[in-house]
Amino acid sequence: MTRLVAILVLFSTTLVGPLSAQGPDAGDGVRFGISVGGISTVALSVEFFRDARSIDIGIGTWSFRDVSVSTTVRQYFLGSDLKPVVGAGIWLAAAAPAAEGERTGLALVFRAPVGLNWAVAENHATGLLINVNRGLWVRRSDPEDDLPMNRRLVPLPELYYRVTR
Repeated sequence: MTRLVAILVLFSTTLVGPLSAQGPDAGDGVRFGISVGGISTVALSVEFFRDARSIDIGIGTWSFRDVSVSTTVRQYFLGSDLKPVVGAGIWLAAAAPAAEGERTGLALVFRAPVGLNWAVAENHATGLLINVNRGLWVRRSDPEDDLPMNRRLVPLPELYYRVTR
């Protein structure tokens, strides 16, 4: 966990200086969007950007009995309509108990989105990401389930649409 925090701090501090005309739009702004896949079946997002960097906050669900919340720091590259993007962040998933005697299930996951952002028209963009995820901590809904967490890397695709306001 300490290594993860150090990596996130190092990654975010390397993103401090501006790179003009490389981000979702040149300058500061906010993008609102909807995505399919990634942290959930469907999610809503808000992305605060400054030039080539952004902080993306998403909230979604897999089955309407759970909630997924994610925050990622992202870096956009190149000054064209099609921009590569990489990021790093945290995803928290909470699932309501399915049966009596169970508790709310929780999982904390490190996520690293990698993909492309395409400016389709002025103030409109779509993108495709592969989110590489790794579990950090889990509390299973069954209090008697003490299986260790699987720590393998799990890639999850995500398709999104965003509009700049």
